[in-house]
Amino acid sequence: MAIENNQMVAINYELKIGGEVIDSNMGKDALEFAFGAGQLIPGLESRIQDMNEGDSREISVPCQEAYGEYNEEAKQMVPKEQFGDLELQVGMPLQAQGQDGNPIQVTVAAINDADVEIDFNHPLAGKDLNFSITVQTIK
Repeated sequence: MAIENNQMVAINYELKIGGEVIDSNMGKDALEFAFGAGQLIPGLESRIQDMNEGDSREISVPCQEAYGEYNEEAKQMVPKEQFGDLELQVGMPLQAQGQDGNPIQVTVAAINDADVEIDFNHPLAGKDLNFSITVQTIK
């Protein structure tokens, strides 16, 4: 039975970028999600919809169908004093408040004497994603 909207699907996956594994739940509990509810990146969801229980597949998702292109303009300089005593490091993830009031993850891109450059791009923006997927269950 192939996956249909509103079904609960459980998958095991391994995510690679440039041949390096950056995330995996292989050998662990499967990831469960409601298919068609926008809980997966669009490019992955569209590429698993014809899979059945027990199927495995290698799937490539271009950045445009994952977290989008990297946007150089999605950076902002923030006065260093706004971070108080926090020991900042380049690459450090932080949580900020988006324009809609919801929390968003940002990354420290650069630090100088007076300011901190914050990057609002998703950490995987601009990256093509390669998945190894196994569908465990479809309910």
